[in-house]
This record gives sequence, C-alpha cells and structure tokens, in this order.
Amino acid sequence: MRSQTLMPSPAAPPEAAAITGPRHVAIIMDGNGRWARSRGLPRVAGHRAGAEAVRRAITAARAAGVRWLTLYAFSSENWRRPATEISDLTGLLRHYLRHEVAELAKGGVRLVIIGDRARFGADLQAELATAEQRTAHNTDFTLVMALSYGARHEIVAAARIAAARVAAGTLAPDDITEEVFASLLATAGMPDPDLILRTSGEHRLSNFLLWQAAYAEFVFLDVLWPDFAETHFVAALAEYARRDRRFGARPE
Repeated sequence: MRSQTLMPSPAAPPEAAAITGPRHVAIIMDGNGRWARSRGLPRVAGHRAGAEAVRRAITAARAAGVRWLTLYAFSSENWRRPATEISDLTGLLRHYLRHEVAELAKGGVRLVIIGDRARFGADLQAELATAEQRTAHNTDFTLVMALSYGARHEIVAAARIAAARVAAGTLAPDDITEEVFASLLATAGMPDPDLILRTSGEHRLSNFLLWQAAYAEFVFLDVLWPDFAETHFVAALAEYARRDRRFGARPE
C-alpha cells in the first residue's frame, strides 16, 4: 500500500478523460466539523455542506468512468457522538433518501448500503431498504454508502458465519479460502477499491474496508470534505495513474 498527500492546487489538473482510472474509488469523507468550526457555524452546517460535496464526488466519478464509488458516511464509532449530532446526521440521511433517490434512480445509479443498519430505527431501516429497491435495476454506476459501518465488526461477523457453517458441517475448515471469506463480507460481489481517498489531511483508515484495502492505492487530500471539488477528484486520479500497481509481484 502506497500513499500520497496532495495539496489543493489553484491550477486545473489534467482532464479526467486523459487518465487511466480506477474502477472502484472509496472515500473517507473527513472534515465537516472543522469546516463548520472555522466559520463559527454549528456542526450540522458542516454536514449539510458535506452533502453537497457528495453530489460533486458522484458527478466527478461518473465523468471519469469510475463504476463504483464507496463513501464512508457514518462509522460505527460515530454512535459515540452527542445525541444531538446523531439526530442531525440521521435527519440529513432521511432528507437525502427522500429527495435524492429518485434522481439517482433516473440517472442510472444503483444505491447499495453496507453496515449495521439494525442500529437505526425501524422507519429509517425501511427507507434504506426502499432506496436500494428503487435503484436495484441500474447497472451503469454503483454508489455504496457505508452507514453504521466498521471493518472490524464486518470481519468478525464474517468469521462467525464461517464458524457456524463449520459447526453445522456445511463448510470444511480447509475450504475457507480468501475468496470464500470475502463472499461472507458486506461487500460480497463488489470489486475491491483500487483507490482510497481521505480528505482533511488525516492519514489513517479509521476502521474502513480493512480487508478490501489490501492492495488499494491511497491519496490523502489536504482539503476539508465540504470544500471537495471535482478538481480534487481528478488530481487524485492523475496521481493514481502515475502509480505502478504490482500487487506484490516483483518488477520486471
């Protein structure tokens, strides 16, 4: 795994069409709170501005030919935040589902949710399921939202499924390959991310896609998520295009 920190540049980066890009990009969207604090605004204002950045990210990804975009929207650790902030975040999620999903469906976007949705209320769980169903027929582009998601929990849950199958006699221990184990994860059937971005200048995964990130390239952006623009996405793709991905093999 290699990483690069990119500073926002005032100059326009190369056009996305000229870049050999990844199939799957994942983004750790970080910096909403700091963005709001720097402007003397409540944290919810940062989350609302971050929702606008989500739209820009989707537009940039589709323009660049990316087929899968995974966004780390709400981590399992976020439940530790104050109740008022959690209420603000879930309220924004409801607003997004009620006002954006129709546009996603019409635009050829399939929405997939990963994470422990059981921690949300029954009404929000139902809205999440409905949103997935409304967009399930789309194949052009897949937007994966990681909600109440934690990679360690995901891996433990997969290990429990494997253990239960072994105990039931339907799976032999020697048959548990990497491919079999991956099929038990929340991301079963999805390609692993080729590129993982994190905004706000932080350099860590924060319990995100730990299994799936084994051979991902990393780019860290010194921009707060609400300020994320299409130019930042294209700059990250340009950096990705300069990488030599060997997946552990020796160079020729």
